[in-house]
Amino acid sequence: MPTATSIPVFEARALTKVYQMGEVTVQALRGVDFDLFPNEFVVLLGPSGSGKSTLLNILGGLDVPTSGDVVYKDHNLTCANDAQLTEYRRTHVGFVFQFYNLIPSLTARENVTLVTEIVERPMTAEQALAMVGLDHRLDHFPAQLSGGEQQRVAIARAIVKRPDVLLCDEPTGALDITTGIIVLDALARVNRELGTATVVITHNAAIAGMADRVVRLADGRVASVERNATKVTAQDLRW
Repeated sequence: MPTATSIPVFEARALTKVYQMGEVTVQALRGVDFDLFPNEFVVLLGPSGSGKSTLLNILGGLDVPTSGDVVYKDHNLTCANDAQLTEYRRTHVGFVFQFYNLIPSLTARENVTLVTEIVERPMTAEQALAMVGLDHRLDHFPAQLSGGEQQRVAIARAIVKRPDVLLCDEPTGALDITTGIIVLDALARVNRELGTATVVITHNAAIAGMADRVVRLADGRVASVERNATKVTAQDLRW
């Protein structure tokens, strides 16, 4: 939870993003301001086309804004070149997407171990998989795992490098409610035990209950920002 003296992990100011699709101009972001603080769990809510994924991709260094600034700690990402953005993504950010993108020919342990070879101070694959409750499935291949287990392997792969930030785009979008709750519980545990600042994109308003703050986007703008006085656990969510 941020305090009065907390320094944001991210400060995004006046972000715009315009895509040109043939003769059609699409304005995905229209002057968005966004902060993320250490240890925070933030849910980004909004319908399809509201700008959620565009904002997440800019924060994660996967895309750049048309105008505006994104500062990560003391680094202005909008001034960074491709090599600097690659280093930023490799060192500081973990990504979890709706689709797991695991390598089918590698076990859970091997999928996670791949990441440890490109960062300086990783945890072990075994530690990361234990954090998401899969220490008993280390040597299973993706085809031998359920959808929820594959998503938890993807979370382990994202956190094994000890990122400062975990960015999750619809991590439960392909899952049923029971499995989705297990995955959300894993994300909450990572946030709580590692202190990883976490952003979860979803169109499912029920998930907002487990956030420190809920940011709603609509038509490329921040429509509202609310703070939860009391957070609920993943197990208490109903949708």
